[in-house]
Amino acid sequence: MAMALPMESNPETMNKYLMKLGVSDKWRMVDVIGLEGEALTWVPQPVLAVILLFPLSDSYEQHRQEEEKSLLKKGEQPPKDVFHLRQVLSNVCGTIALVHSVANNTPTIDLQDGLLKKYLRDAEGLDAAARGALLENSTAILDAYKEIMLIGNAEGNEANDVVNNHFVTFVHKDGRLFELDGRKALPIDHGETTQETLLEDAAKVCRQFVEREPDNIGFTVVALVPNH
Repeated sequence: MAMALPMESNPETMNKYLMKLGVSDKWRMVDVIGLEGEALTWVPQPVLAVILLFPLSDSYEQHRQEEEKSLLKKGEQPPKDVFHLRQVLSNVCGTIALVHSVANNTPTIDLQDGLLKKYLRDAEGLDAAARGALLENSTAILDAYKEIMLIGNAEGNEANDVVNNHFVTFVHKDGRLFELDGRKALPIDHGETTQETLLEDAAKVCRQFVEREPDNIGFTVVALVPNH
């Protein structure tokens, strides 16, 4: 199995990685500088996906387990047209978040032939656990990120140690807002949304994450948007 480096949450690094994976420069990640009001209006539209980076903690783990238990008790089934994969390795949640962002927005994103398109083709028909195993055995995808980090470090940029942080993705699918988390058994349905209100609706859920962690300040939000 390939070794993975923890993902940085800065959009510049993410954009280099997306391009290596076959996403055209028509799309890019940008920082979301705040989760309310005017800060959200600065983000270009349409927003295709929102990614939240936050510190892994006991309260997250407790909430995750309770949420999962409740969903499984209800007999919830994963929505068929939502692409979700499970995480096995500890350091690949950033890559998973980017894959969730792109995979749930094809064909809006005209994905070019390359590493990610091949992975998505190979992952068709697999369940979330098998998709996760396939990704984490995709040496080329993990190595593509390593190459970016090695070049960055050669230029004198220090890689942030984000091993204890976690990424989750929010996407719009069929009028619903889904949270996609590689550590959760199922996509989490957060209710109604539209392409136009995805950012605002995802920001509300992100605020709930922040409220559950009053002592933590390590929250970062980025969005996948057109490169105007």
